[in-house]
Amino acid sequence: MMIRGQVKSRVVVLGHPIHPMLIHFPVAAMIAVLGTDLAYVFTLDEFWARASVWLAGTGAVGGLIAGSIGMIDLVTVPEIRRLVTSWCHAIMAVTLLSLATLNWLLRIVEPSPDVLPWGVYLSLLNAVLISITSMLGGQLVYDHAIGVSQEKVEERRQQS
Repeated sequence: MMIRGQVKSRVVVLGHPIHPMLIHFPVAAMIAVLGTDLAYVFTLDEFWARASVWLAGTGAVGGLIAGSIGMIDLVTVPEIRRLVTSWCHAIMAVTLLSLATLNWLLRIVEPSPDVLPWGVYLSLLNAVLISITSMLGGQLVYDHAIGVSQEKVEERRQQS
């Protein structure tokens, strides 16, 4: 189903949807956890284990905030709610957020021992799920023009 026309987000700042603005920070943090986990595996330096705890927490809490805003759009905007891609994106995001929270809680008490092997496995799984979830979110923006200005929608129509 292709949406024709502008689909506006319910949660905006100066006309710009907030969900795509906020999601980059937790995504970057969750991907960075994989890097700091690998650095810990190769160096056994406690710094990397502590960095992973902070990054995992930032990813989980930031993802909860950004995801809550995305959920508001999903349940309140009928054009978004009608798209299968929206529901797939939401389900993947909830799964990802659950695993990110587990990853954070696994290491919050004692960062070092819990990195091996489960922390690394969870970080790797999160990176894979981020790729899939991001692809679906990109489809919502680029294929369905969710949160895109009317001028951009008209520009896309002329190109197709």
